[in-house]
Amino acid sequence: MAAVAEISVDAAAANKLDSKSKSESEFNVQKLVDMFTKLNPLAKEFIPSSYSHHDHLHQGYHQLPPTNFLGTAADSDHQNNRRRRTNYSQGRRRSNGRVHKGQREDSIRRTVYVSDIDQHVTEERLAALFCTCGQVIDCRICGDPHSVLRFAFVEFADEQGARAALNLGGTVLGYYPVRVLPSKTAILPVNPTFLPRSEDEREMCSRTVYCTNIDKKISQAEVKNFFETACGEVTRLRLLGDHAHSTRIAFVEFAMAESAIVALNCSGMPLGSQPIRVSPSKTPVRPRIPHPTPH
Repeated sequence: MAAVAEISVDAAAANKLDSKSKSESEFNVQKLVDMFTKLNPLAKEFIPSSYSHHDHLHQGYHQLPPTNFLGTAADSDHQNNRRRRTNYSQGRRRSNGRVHKGQREDSIRRTVYVSDIDQHVTEERLAALFCTCGQVIDCRICGDPHSVLRFAFVEFADEQGARAALNLGGTVLGYYPVRVLPSKTAILPVNPTFLPRSEDEREMCSRTVYCTNIDKKISQAEVKNFFETACGEVTRLRLLGDHAHSTRIAFVEFAMAESAIVALNCSGMPLGSQPIRVSPSKTPVRPRIPHPTPH
């Protein structure tokens, strides 16, 4: 019996302790509620730093745009705008790529490949042959001028001209019959800003040659000395190239047009460790415009 009474007393004490803890917990929760209700929701510490004090403080806490786990709403809007701009740019690039591809394919259909060209045949003479088929808008002869293995690309204004040009295969031009086939590539256009703008510049082109495959160790003075020794006086020379390319190129302008013709025979001759390639230039070597010096 004493043991039962003892257990009853302990249970009563435990119940009393639980009810006391519960009341203290309720008091603490109520105390927190009272504290939060006294806080000012427009206080500076409740407003994200990305919002202007003057623009947003007067709007009230509940009118501020909600935040997310990536940051403030302004950050989210910025990310969305940037994503839209990126998607637009990518779409525009894809569209431009399709346009350029279509233009290139159209140019290929209007171009023929001509091979077995006599070394004495000029671009003007070759273009004159194909003018009977349609309007020729570009003609490029490539290859070693000392060899019959030269080839050319002839581009017409329309596909009908290119199809008609295929019938000229076997025509003797110079000493050899030329072969004419559909082209698999388009002619790389010359930047129109580089083309001659006047009769004087066209005359400059007749005195200028385009030289490629120049050894990178060769200096401009050495290139000039090479052509002056073999061909005649050089009045202007522009040597171009950078570390991204294995060889360099040059535009060489002579005092006399006859010197430029002689220079074409230098194609295949070694200059340094490389055999150079020389062809007529389609662009003049314009004098450089000096930049104004700051005072």
